[in-house]
Amino acid sequence: MEQGSAREGVRPAYAPGAFSRAPADGRMPECRVPEQARGEQAGAERTGGRPADGEQARGEHTHSEPPAPRAVQRHSVRGQILDALRAALVDGELVPGQVYSAPALGARFGVSATPVREAMQRLAVEGAVEVVPNRGFRVSERGPRELAELAEVRALIEVPVMMGLARTVPAHRWCGLRPLAEATVTAAAVGDRAAYAESDRAFHRAVLMLSGNEQLVAVADELHRRSQWPLVSGPATRRADLLADASEHTALLDALVSQDLAVVQALVREHFAGADR
Repeated sequence: MEQGSAREGVRPAYAPGAFSRAPADGRMPECRVPEQARGEQAGAERTGGRPADGEQARGEHTHSEPPAPRAVQRHSVRGQILDALRAALVDGELVPGQVYSAPALGARFGVSATPVREAMQRLAVEGAVEVVPNRGFRVSERGPRELAELAEVRALIEVPVMMGLARTVPAHRWCGLRPLAEATVTAAAVGDRAAYAESDRAFHRAVLMLSGNEQLVAVADELHRRSQWPLVSGPATRRADLLADASEHTALLDALVSQDLAVVQALVREHFAGADR
């Protein structure tokens, strides 16, 4: 699941029938939920998510009302530049140790230096770059030790939380995360490291959000993002590595759905043990 890893070899994807229950054709297994959960879902479908006949939700209006206008989502220029710079960092287009000026990067993206400078300031807060007075921003140089330390801290936070969720969250809630797991597989299959980085963090966020602890989610996500910046040395993440990591997502989700705690524990510990390699 980690992109900053400097691996000596390729970790094989979990084979069907081992941790994951995926069939040999590679398709995702059907998400099965307990009978009780299916009954609750069927009841909701019969009533359209509304109270049964003879019941009325508190405060529900009996007359039709026009739907509320949808908020218009606008992506700021700074936000778009920030996303582009993060993708360039993950892909290795911005080289560790190199200094880049805001005007030069602005010309590259076809914008002024101001949104680039603002985005770089944000990346400096995240530890991805360092401010070089009167020159620009230097991409931070990271080594295996920093990656190992990040993996250790993440494990201390996430492993106990995931194990607790595995014991308490019902199977049908885990089924809702299936599209996020599939997104990591899709990005891995085409070797898109930037897309994989985003989908990887999205899957982790969704899992941890089930804890209801927003502060924990924010801290874990920041650590996860920092662990994805490339090392100063070592080969770029290979497609085979991404596919192996994506298989961990789907295998973990299958184990959570089936509430196989032994497999969940093995997968989670293997994931974080391999994050610093």
